[in-house]
Formats: sequence, structure tokens, C-alpha cells
Amino acid sequence: QARFRATTTPLDECSQGDAYWPYGFGAQGVEVTVDTMSGKVTVDKVIVAQDVGRAVNPKLVEGQIRGAVAMGIGFALFEEYRVEEGFPLDNNFDTYRLPTCTDMPPCEVIIIEEPAPDGPFGAKGVGEPPILATAPAIANAVANALGVRIRQLPLTPERVLAAMANSAEQVDGSTSPSRHQS
Repeated sequence: QARFRATTTPLDECSQGDAYWPYGFGAQGVEVTVDTMSGKVTVDKVIVAQDVGRAVNPKLVEGQIRGAVAMGIGFALFEEYRVEEGFPLDNNFDTYRLPTCTDMPPCEVIIIEEPAPDGPFGAKGVGEPPILATAPAIANAVANALGVRIRQLPLTPERVLAAMANSAEQVDGSTSPSRHQS
């Protein structure tokens, strides 16, 4: 029999307190290919390093991290909630694009174990944290590849082509927006 109780403190009237106990760290790097004719972004490889506290079951931890990466790829490249006149345009899975196994690139997972002193068996959350880094890593790789930053997700082919065209106009001098515009 095991029991776990997190050591937190209640939030005060200003929402200050110790609401979350284990903090972890992580990093991701991605390699992408950007088809400059179609605007399609393909993720070729992902490397994930994630602090998981203690990996009680390393294979399950790796699966959670890979699942988080798949969700992050969806956020970065496909998933978009579109609304027109207050009604959703994508209200089922035949029009709402989700990543599939064919969208999942090779993924190297590096499990870092820095046990949480108050965590169950030293474990920390592992399913959610890796989701946070995938979309920004992809966006940064695309910006590095194209020399232009796209500030709206998902990075659809239409947005990629529009950003490339806008960047080309700025280089040609036909428009002169501030370099700080987004």
C-alpha cells in the first residue's frame, strides 16, 4: 500500500501560495523541412530531454513524452479551431486535422532523473510538460530555415507562403514596415 500527499500551501486572497510542488525542466530540438513551393512544413526529427523526477516505469515515461510530442506537432502544424459567425467550422474529426502516426518523426527521448523530494517515489509529472516545448521548437526551426518568424499557429502552408511573400516584399523595398511589427 502506498499513499501520497503533496506538500502545498493554500492560496491566500491574492492567489499567492505554494500551489504546485514539483518543478521540472526540459528542452527540445527539432529538424524540419520547409517546402518553399507549397509552404508545407515537415518535422524530420525531434530530440527531447525531460526531467521526470524518478522514472518509475521508463518505457511508460518514454511513451508519455512521445505522445506529448505528437500533440505538440498537432498544435504547431494542424490543429486550428475555426469559427464563422459564432459557429464552429470544424465540429468533428473529418474536418479537424489531428496528427496521425504518419506525422510522427523519429524522436529521441532523453530521460533526466532529478528526483522530487516530495514526489511519489520521487516522480514528477511527465505527460504535460513536454507538450509545451514542441510547437515553439518547430516555429523556431521554421524561422531559422526561412529567415522570417511566423507568429501564429498552426504553421499552415498558407501562413508559411504568406510570410515568405511578405518577407520578400520587405527585402525588395516595395513596403517598409517597422522591423518591430508582428
